[in-house]
Amino acid sequence: MVDRIMKVNAYTTFDLLDGEVEGHGFEEEALAVLNVTAPRKNPDHVELQLEMDNTDLDAVKPHADSVTLSAAQARELAAELEEYAEKVETAQSE
Repeated sequence: MVDRIMKVNAYTTFDLLDGEVEGHGFEEEALAVLNVTAPRKNPDHVELQLEMDNTDLDAVKPHADSVTLSAAQARELAAELEEYAEKVETAQSE
């Protein structure tokens, strides 16, 4: 990805995922970077960050989105991901 906003390195959670941007009157696909992090000193939250490859997008300007989660919210999200991962694995094994 050219002109990244997020720092992407060996510690980035996922890079080059398949992403999709959807809005009123448009839908585009692009590579994406998804990262989960927390402050190094005195962590008080978990941050979920997403950036789409802006070279593949025409409808949105280059940007990165982030969500700040409490520890409890991060665990709730992790549980939801586990639940849906199980559904996908079960469906694929049938």
